[in-house]
Amino acid sequence: MSNIKSLNIGTISNIANNKDKEIMSGIFKSSVQMPVFLTFTNLKGDQQADLVNHGGVDKAVCLYSVEHLLYWEQRYNQPFGYGAFGENISIQGLTEKDVCIGDVFKWGEAIVQVSQPRKPCYKLAERHQLKHLPLHIVETGFSGYYVRVLEEGQVSVEDSFSRLERGSDYSIADVNRLTFSDDVKQSELEDLLLLNSLSSAWKESLTKKISKLSN
Repeated sequence: MSNIKSLNIGTISNIANNKDKEIMSGIFKSSVQMPVFLTFTNLKGDQQADLVNHGGVDKAVCLYSVEHLLYWEQRYNQPFGYGAFGENISIQGLTEKDVCIGDVFKWGEAIVQVSQPRKPCYKLAERHQLKHLPLHIVETGFSGYYVRVLEEGQVSVEDSFSRLERGSDYSIADVNRLTFSDDVKQSELEDLLLLNSLSSAWKESLTKKISKLSN
C-alpha cells in the first residue's frame, strides 16, 4: 500500500555556496499541508529553473521513495529528510522496483502516468555538498521517477496514490539498469524504445546509447 509521507513544493533560489557562481534551482522544497492544484506541467506554486530537465509535460511531478533515506543517512552520516532529493512527493511503498513505465495512478482529483526515472544532476551534489552523490545514485538505482499528468485536479498529502493500471513490464529499476549499465544488448534497448509511455527525453538518451553500441 503506497502512502504519501510529504508533498513538497519550492521556489527558485541560488543554491551555490560560491558567490561568484550562481546556480539557480528549485531543488529546495518545503512540505505543504494544504491542497494544491496539479496542472499538466507542474504543481501550482512549484518552480523549476531548468525547464529542459525538470517540469513540463513528461516531468510534471517527481517522486522519491522514503525507503532509501536511511541508506543515504548511513552512507554519508548526515540527515536526509523528506524533500531532500528535490522531489514533490516523498512516497512510501513504491520504490523503483515496484513502479513500471506507463503505470497509471489516481491521486486526489488527478490521474498521472509514470514516464521516466529521475536522472541525477550536479544540482543534487550542490544541494547536499556531496560531490559524488549523483554517481552513487546511478550506482544504487535509487533515482526516483517522474510522472506526467493525464487529468488535472486538486491533490494533497492526505490523498491516496493508488494504481489504476499497469503500463508495461519495465520497472524504473529496469530502465535505470538498461540505460546506465555497459552490460546490455542493443536489442534490449530497442525493445525499451518501443514503449509509447516512455518520455521522449529518455528515448533520446537511449537512441544515443544505441548509436554508440553500433559504432
